Amino acid sequence: MGAEEIKKDMDIISWPSDLAYEQWVALPVSGARPSARYKHAAAVADEKLYITGGSRNGRYLSDIQAFDLRSLTWSSLKLEIDPDADTSEDSGLQEVLPGISDHSMIKWENKLLLLGGHSKKSSDAMIVHFINLETHVCGVMETSGKIPVARGGHSVTLVGSKLIVFGGEDRSRKLLNDVHVLDLQTMTWSVVEATQTPPAPRFDHSAAVHSERYLLIFGGCSHSVFFNDLHVLDLYTMEWSQPQVQGDLVSPRAGHAGISIDEMWYIVGGGDNNNGCPETLALNMSKLVWSTLTTLKERHPLASEGLSICSAIIDGGKYLVAFGGYNGKYNNEVFVMKLKPRDLSHPKIFQSPAAAAAAASVTAAYALAKSEKLDFPQIIDLNFNGVENNVPKKDINLEINAINEEKVVLESSIDEARAENSRLREKIDELKSNHTELSKELQSVQSQLISERSRCFKLEAQIAELQKMLESLESIENEVQILRRQKSALEQEMEVSSTQQQGSGGVWRWIAGGT
Repeated sequence: MGAEEIKKDMDIISWPSDLAYEQWVALPVSGARPSARYKHAAAVADEKLYITGGSRNGRYLSDIQAFDLRSLTWSSLKLEIDPDADTSEDSGLQEVLPGISDHSMIKWENKLLLLGGHSKKSSDAMIVHFINLETHVCGVMETSGKIPVARGGHSVTLVGSKLIVFGGEDRSRKLLNDVHVLDLQTMTWSVVEATQTPPAPRFDHSAAVHSERYLLIFGGCSHSVFFNDLHVLDLYTMEWSQPQVQGDLVSPRAGHAGISIDEMWYIVGGGDNNNGCPETLALNMSKLVWSTLTTLKERHPLASEGLSICSAIIDGGKYLVAFGGYNGKYNNEVFVMKLKPRDLSHPKIFQSPAAAAAAASVTAAYALAKSEKLDFPQIIDLNFNGVENNVPKKDINLEINAINEEKVVLESSIDEARAENSRLREKIDELKSNHTELSKELQSVQSQLISERSRCFKLEAQIAELQKMLESLESIENEVQILRRQKSALEQEMEVSSTQQQGSGGVWRWIAGGT
């Protein structure tokens, strides 16, 4: 299914209502467009798509463009230098925002925050730029703590009032798989010390957060390998895992774009340096099931690396908004997809059935008992203030009863999971028994084959001896023929000799008789 384009003569104001669901549409643009690019950053605020930086023909871009999703027009923002910024090191600073690519951009309050990226201006530590959307003032935010090393191709995810940075590639092209957290309230960096097996170092991957607890990492690449794996970091326990996924097969890719809306994670584009990925994927993060929403034609602008994807709400409807990318050609079109309304279900913990039930029952107690020790205390607000004095005992009893009922349901789920595990063990035992019998049969067949091979070797040796005997018989037969010919010749000579002797004896007798 290819992308469609809105007719030029349609009512621009009502274009959102005229779109079909889950189909990419190229929006018409009035006036000038920004230069085509890839590896830029994008965010949506107040029904406007903001584009910053990027790369084109090896050149870093420093502009910031805004696309009005109502009027379908582009405009360029003229930024001003932060008057409070310290310019003592470079008093002749001319560019407000340096040329940058492979960076990330997040909307926070009335600002756009730009984190990391590659630039001609070298820096050992990650820089956080800001753009005030009201005053258009741009500058660098001061941060403290354990500031991560400068990098590009990383992922940045907003969880509550914290930004989670994962992976990327530093200035020396070293691949990273570390996790850092920036507290936007205090602008303080911290390092996450996670346990279990982390994802392999990578860049140009995508990341999303589910239920404000699970950080998902998908795809990306090293310098030689492209990935299609999915990894999950539990932000409460700080443990990595690699859960099993179901649904459509997903090809390895890097440079793709991802955006999460409710429990769905949408993945667009990407590639492996040879071919672009034309399908638009959706991962149900509660069920861990991949599905393909649509597949575009080959060489379509959305089958590109380094494109961006954002979400926008227009007239109550939810839309995906894509821009840019490179697939042999730089792109500067704006594509939108109207999403179908979905029934929201309670987020699930995506583990095995038994582990899911057990984790769900433990999570409440864990959160109540150790809320003060969580690395992310602002993710879930437990609202404990005033509980001892203001909450009626009746309400507490009702909550306890509700928890007990939920406990019964969870225990039932655990029993079902255990029964299922028992059935699976029986099947495994049966398969092992069958495997043992087949192994024995295989060994018997192998021994028979060995004996047959031995017989074959003996027969081949006998055949070789017979062939030698045949060859010797042929030589004997040739000798016999020669002897027969010699005998025949001797017999002929003897006959001739005998005849001559008889003739000479008669003459002498005749002479003797005549005398």
